[in-house]
Amino acid sequence: QVQLVESGGGLVQAGGSLRLSCAASGSIFSSNAMGWYRQAPGKQRELVAAISIGENTKYADSVKGRFTISRDNAKKMVYLQMNSLKPEDTAVYYCAAARPLGYVTGSYDHWGQGTQVTVSS
Repeated sequence: QVQLVESGGGLVQAGGSLRLSCAASGSIFSSNAMGWYRQAPGKQRELVAAISIGENTKYADSVKGRFTISRDNAKKMVYLQMNSLKPEDTAVYYCAAARPLGYVTGSYDHWGQGTQVTVSS
């Protein structure tokens, strides 16, 4: 059981940067794989980035080289650093948690409330 609260969304111009944060509560945080998903209007929710308990990472091709996911287990925090933002990055971004194998299978079952990211051109 993990509770997740995102913050850091907002409005930014194309080419700018934002850092999203996810604060986790619960005693099993270090045993969870973590991910960031996003959902744009009219689109399906998609995995943007994921990080395993061993801090291996993976990214969607569309954000590779621009976004970085990281975690701080001592602080129970997960971050998504987003650079060189594009209008197509506009979406609601969700923090998610999974059992360790969820990093491989893509099965996430704990979700935050979401934070809006809007990139203007």
